[in-house]
Amino acid sequence: MKILALAFGVLFSSTALAQSPYAGMQTRPVKALSEQQIADLKTGRGMGLALPAELNGYPGPAHLLELSDKLELSANQKDRIKQLFDSMKAEALPIDAKLIDQETALDQQFAAHTITPDRLKDATTQIGITQAELRNTHLKYHLETTQILSPHQMRQYAELRGYTSDAPTEHRHKQ
Repeated sequence: MKILALAFGVLFSSTALAQSPYAGMQTRPVKALSEQQIADLKTGRGMGLALPAELNGYPGPAHLLELSDKLELSANQKDRIKQLFDSMKAEALPIDAKLIDQETALDQQFAAHTITPDRLKDATTQIGITQAELRNTHLKYHLETTQILSPHQMRQYAELRGYTSDAPTEHRHKQ
């Protein structure tokens, strides 16, 4: 009976180890980034980087364009928001590519077992700087959209996106 219990314990612990949430990720080309994250970075998607803005009443250009008809944006507003979107994407794409390259280089150093504490510190510092630059890029364009929309459109946007009325939706608008 003790042997059976021991065998069951070993089998159970082996099964538990195989159930790691990371199982299968070892085959990723870049271990720190999923295929979806890489695809999002390559196309300049925000990936939730601007959530503090979005969820606190600062609409993003992409979502505004998606909702332009429901928000009854004027042609001028739509043009200005499209310009913001195009500028944001043009600015984000090179940063996105840089981040993929940096994560790839870090992964390769680990794979080749050439990583050292100094290289690790340098690589992660540079990745952190790039991530901050990318996040800033997305967030700053959310700031600019509030200068284009009316208070009514801001409220309507929050409603259309399903956000509660707890989030501030009015900001100072330039006249």
